[in-house]
Amino acid sequence: MNPHDLIVRPLLTEKSTLIREQENKVCFVVRKDANRKTVQRAVEETLNVKVKKVNILNMIGKKKRLNRFVGKRADWKKAIVTLEQGQKVDFFES
Repeated sequence: MNPHDLIVRPLLTEKSTLIREQENKVCFVVRKDANRKTVQRAVEETLNVKVKKVNILNMIGKKKRLNRFVGKRADWKKAIVTLEQGQKVDFFES
């Protein structure tokens, strides 16, 4: 699997911005078939940083309703990557 295909996009929320500034952690939306080792390898190859730890969360899609129609948002997977001391991801800084 190509490491560029594994990481879907960075996750930019208030909580992810807070942990990036305080704890040196970066959040990504990853593919559903990703695991810790493949995410670690993909982040190290694509962003040229050293990874200390990876946490994976399965996010369940919310049920939504519009009048009489009931639907569901898609399920997705979130990866919280802890970087080594002194490492930084540059594309968040602009």
